[in-house]
Amino acid sequence: MGSVPLKISITTGDADGIGLEVAEKALLKLGPQKKSHFLIWRSSNSFPKNLKKLEKKFDLVSFTSPLKALEFLNSDQMKPNKLVEIVSNESPAIWVEQTARWCTEKKIDSMVTGPISKTEIYRAGLQDMGHTDILKRVAKTDKVFMGFIGKYFNVLLTTAHIPIEKIPTKLGVISITTALEAADKLRQHLPATSKKKPIAVLGLNPHAGEKGLIGTEESSYFTKVFAEAQKQNIPVVGPLVPDAAFTKENWKKYSVFLAMYHDQGLIPFKMIHGQDSGVHISVGLPFVRTSVDHGTAKDIFGKNKANPASMIDAIRTCIHLTNSSIK
Repeated sequence: MGSVPLKISITTGDADGIGLEVAEKALLKLGPQKKSHFLIWRSSNSFPKNLKKLEKKFDLVSFTSPLKALEFLNSDQMKPNKLVEIVSNESPAIWVEQTARWCTEKKIDSMVTGPISKTEIYRAGLQDMGHTDILKRVAKTDKVFMGFIGKYFNVLLTTAHIPIEKIPTKLGVISITTALEAADKLRQHLPATSKKKPIAVLGLNPHAGEKGLIGTEESSYFTKVFAEAQKQNIPVVGPLVPDAAFTKENWKKYSVFLAMYHDQGLIPFKMIHGQDSGVHISVGLPFVRTSVDHGTAKDIFGKNKANPASMIDAIRTCIHLTNSSIK
């Protein structure tokens, strides 16, 4: 990227969620970055409690027009100590859509997202099931996977926000191999101690199918998937029995756990990492997008109790990945 500062947009999610709180706390912790310029979106209905504290570290420049904010971000007036803020009347889902467009148009470099609810996306009139679907649509690519980097282990999901009954119809040699390739891309950009380890592929069925006694997906797909992995020199182990895969002794054995569906990978990941660490990464986009690994937590909205650790990790990871040109 040379000496040109990165331009990173932070969308803060639902106005009645903790996204703005954790974003402000994260920026307070991180402070101005010499080689990164930040733009942050917030709702005109929000009442940021940490704004005065933030103004002690940043020169806050506010806009109601996204285009004027973008123009300032790309102008000579923009400096690391300045924080561009868009105070918007639009749905947070529209912020994500607009930011993704700016990324694809290379008007900004990358994006960090706060939590957004599915109901908020529908309220905006979009048919997408989550951030990932918005980003896939804008970037015009289907090969985008939800990856999660944590303090203890890492996960990538083969399928994401689809009903349980549809999962078997979405799995096959091609889809699992494509997900495995994405997991390998994630593996290659982990710290040196982790990247040398194989990818653990989880079975779909209880007991990984028990040799066909509890489902045939493992015997139908995985032999061919592993043969393809060998051709591509992707280190892989499995299929692992899902209910035993995430035991503590396995955390250091594998670089990435490739889960077949959303809850199979995210229940253990979130149970172990909570809000103390963890970053969601979209693997396969033509730009870098990171996110917190938690939800809107509306039960603690406005109580100043939200833990910003995941957002801090998300911003730091976004800077690192963007500098490394990782997509």
